Amino acid sequence: MGKHTGFMEYDRETPMERKPADRLKDWGEYQQPLSKENLEKQGARCMDCATPFCHTGIQLGRSMIGCPTNNLIPEWNDLIYRGRWKEALERLVKTNNFPEFTGRVCPAPCEGSCTAAINDSAVAIKSIERAIIDKGFEEGWITPNLPALRTGKTVAIVGSGPAGLACADQLNKMGHLVTVYERSDRIGGLLMYGIPNMKLEKGIVERRVRLLEAEGIQFVTNTEIGKDIQADQLRESFDAVIVCTGAQKPRDIFIEGRELKGIHFAMDYLKANTKSLLDSNLMDRAYLSAEGKDVIVIGGGDTGADCIATALRHKCKSIVQFGKHPQLPMVRSTANPWPEFPNTFSLDYAYEEASVQIGKDPREYSVLTKRFVGDGNGNVKELHTVQIEKTAAPHGHTFIREIPGTDKIWPVELVLIAIGFSGPEEEVLQAFALKQDKEQKTKATNDRYETNIEGIFIAGDVRRGQSLVVWAIKEGREAALACNKYLMSKTSL
Repeated sequence: MGKHTGFMEYDRETPMERKPADRLKDWGEYQQPLSKENLEKQGARCMDCATPFCHTGIQLGRSMIGCPTNNLIPEWNDLIYRGRWKEALERLVKTNNFPEFTGRVCPAPCEGSCTAAINDSAVAIKSIERAIIDKGFEEGWITPNLPALRTGKTVAIVGSGPAGLACADQLNKMGHLVTVYERSDRIGGLLMYGIPNMKLEKGIVERRVRLLEAEGIQFVTNTEIGKDIQADQLRESFDAVIVCTGAQKPRDIFIEGRELKGIHFAMDYLKANTKSLLDSNLMDRAYLSAEGKDVIVIGGGDTGADCIATALRHKCKSIVQFGKHPQLPMVRSTANPWPEFPNTFSLDYAYEEASVQIGKDPREYSVLTKRFVGDGNGNVKELHTVQIEKTAAPHGHTFIREIPGTDKIWPVELVLIAIGFSGPEEEVLQAFALKQDKEQKTKATNDRYETNIEGIFIAGDVRRGQSLVVWAIKEGREAALACNKYLMSKTSL
């Protein structure tokens, strides 16, 4: 695979990034692609390893080893090294419906499991993936591919995020007639409104939606199940229904002062900003503005980072991000060995931008939020915190201890809660009379994606809980196989 000595001859290179001072002035993507020559060198770094862990897709505890969609990574790396880009594209799309999404927003568990990463830097798999699909569109190699035959079977998909779109794409290829229902005004789910433009420009999403439409998939927007159309209507009108509504019920913080104005969920902040940006380039002011405000983001994950990048573009006065955990190590710990995903410190695009605009990395670690304090008029004015540490207890348990004397008061006018999601919103599940387990995930058999109601399937975060775009694509593909088996008794793809 690739050049046998390539990993020794060439260093890892990743896409260039626009200068933070420049990109803070707009909402465009912050990464710029590598040249064709450099990408072919990166493909040459792929080792001729006997077992390519990069595409195994194994769940080990809470860690993922390799790509969940089982991308044929060594094969297309080798083809890129040899300059055979069109063939590389053909291999890439065999396992991944939307490489233009994962090539931009996936954290790349494949790279964490790359054999070269045992003693050196991983192959730049994610960069190569994005380059292949982008070149495919640029060269006109990707065109509508309608199924040769139609089965006459009809399927309704509820939700147009990555799981719903992947499921629709697969079922359409099988010849079924697919209609996707979306409650928002645009197709894409969190790809459209949950991930900001800086990471995924919406023209990329819209381009894929237009292609799916040209291939025969119907999209219905501004339609909420149980409100604009009843679940029973879908069951009567379609041969099968697949629920792909995600897990968008946000986790909340139940502390003193939570009712004050100025405290919002992160996803509400991001959605409103993107919608206003697309509708009017923010001229309608129909979004939560951070302009001139002291902003605090509670939660240390990617969504929190996206909030920081957005608030910086609003020209906030100051910004801080609180996380409950200590700063990650610079290198893998012994408890996080290869080929697990490496939980190590990194400087995300938002933190690099914050360092330029406000002069420092905005992250604060091991912080516990204690209470919000108002200004007397119902608006949040202060946030009180204390530093914490984890202490080991017998039998492997840990507990959190507040460190005396570390109390601190932070001025704040806008608080964004970004501590994840607790599960799917119940309204759609109740409309279809679907059961949930104790973890608030919808019950389904792992291999069949069926629910307690015949003819209704589920896929994506609504089934497995909050996860990655690449996992949603895998779920959508597998749910399509299960649904096709139900419809036709045997698969045709």
